[in-house]
Amino acid sequence: MSAVERPGAAIANAHTTRPPVVAALTCFNRRDKTLAALQALADAFDAAGLPAAAVLVDDGSRDGTAEAVRAQHPWVQIDIGPGDLYWTRGMHRALASAQAQASAHVLWLNDDTVLQPQALCRLLREAATLQQQHGRAVILVGSTHDGSGQRSYGGAVAASRWRRFSYRPVGSPDQPLRCEAINGNCVLVPISAAQQLGNLDPAFEHAMGDTDYALRAVAAGHPIYVASGFVGRCDLNAVAGSFNDRSLPLARRWRDMRSRKGLPWRSWWHFTRRHGGVLAPLYFVWPYARLIASALWRKAISTATASPARH
Repeated sequence: MSAVERPGAAIANAHTTRPPVVAALTCFNRRDKTLAALQALADAFDAAGLPAAAVLVDDGSRDGTAEAVRAQHPWVQIDIGPGDLYWTRGMHRALASAQAQASAHVLWLNDDTVLQPQALCRLLREAATLQQQHGRAVILVGSTHDGSGQRSYGGAVAASRWRRFSYRPVGSPDQPLRCEAINGNCVLVPISAAQQLGNLDPAFEHAMGDTDYALRAVAAGHPIYVASGFVGRCDLNAVAGSFNDRSLPLARRWRDMRSRKGLPWRSWWHFTRRHGGVLAPLYFVWPYARLIASALWRKAISTATASPARH
């Protein structure tokens, strides 16, 4: 492969003391998926002509993840967490180390995202082109598919002016597109942007940290784009069994919605207060009220349908 096809080689030559790109990941009890993601990451580093470098926060896995990673991927720096970090706080810890080591970019990566071999090479090439166009470094999000060709994660834009926190995904097979919200499954962040924006906010208990970061970046004037095509595979989280599963009883959905993997009120209030402006209280209340109202409505319809007809 020529130097033109491997943009990372030029970056590596310009930065000899620190790795140009360092990946940041967090994991918990997903040994096989984590190992597969790291192997694909190693292949992507090699294809880009870069030294493999990553920080993995293993948040107290009990399935032997850390031991397996040490044996199979000794190039990965492992940090053992206490077991209660979840995604945003685990990534916050990983990024703190990765950003201190990388000389050019930090790559956010989910431990269940399997990159294509040319993914990092393509991301670096598009990032360089966009930087020339804008005159400043851009944040570049990689889209993933679910194995069937359907987009699973990537970048998004607000559904409308009034639905500011409802997002629709964007992406193109042949060109990068501007976006304003991101999923943190695969994100290439230039060090210059990371230094200005700081880290993910650990006030978020699990989710919302990536969207908050993107909104802060846009407000600070950092362009965010979705890279063209797909960079790899990551299956969608299942709706079944979550608070979005309408087949579950209201009490179960209400409990799950307030859990750390749902929409915990402290995190949600922190998010809406920061980004919702004068409408923050309304944005805060809306999803909880909608869940209760929709569940009660469905119950009323079901009861009316099941009642025997009167003659």
